[in-house]
Amino acid sequence: MSKLPSISGRDCIKALHKIGFYKKRQESSHIIMRRDNPFAQVVVPNHQELAKGTLRAMIRDADLSIDEFISLL
Repeated sequence: MSKLPSISGRDCIKALHKIGFYKKRQESSHIIMRRDNPFAQVVVPNHQELAKGTLRAMIRDADLSIDEFISLL
């Protein structure tokens, strides 16, 4: 298992966009990203640096492994 990188919310959104996620809506600093097929929804805080546990949970919600996510960056 690879070590989680230190990334911003904006970088996470760009990586999710590459695999079919789109911005559904935004509430304050939280951006809700959705993919229709297969269905998945991920809430991404638009912060300068994402906490490691938060990033790990978003990767799990997107049905990705850490290595797959790192390759998208």
